[in-house]
Amino acid sequence: MAEHSSPTLSSQVDLDSFLADRRHFWVGFTHFAFWVAAAVALLLILMAIFLV
Repeated sequence: MAEHSSPTLSSQVDLDSFLADRRHFWVGFTHFAFWVAAAVALLLILMAIFLV
């Protein structure tokens, strides 16, 4: 049978840093997606105003 080791402090620290890195990526991605969506919306509004 495979031996299962109990979680140690170092694995918990690695897990915490991994989750923090994932959270940092997600926050950056959502900020990027928000600003891209806002820029597209602004572009569409300006096109509706000036091209009609």
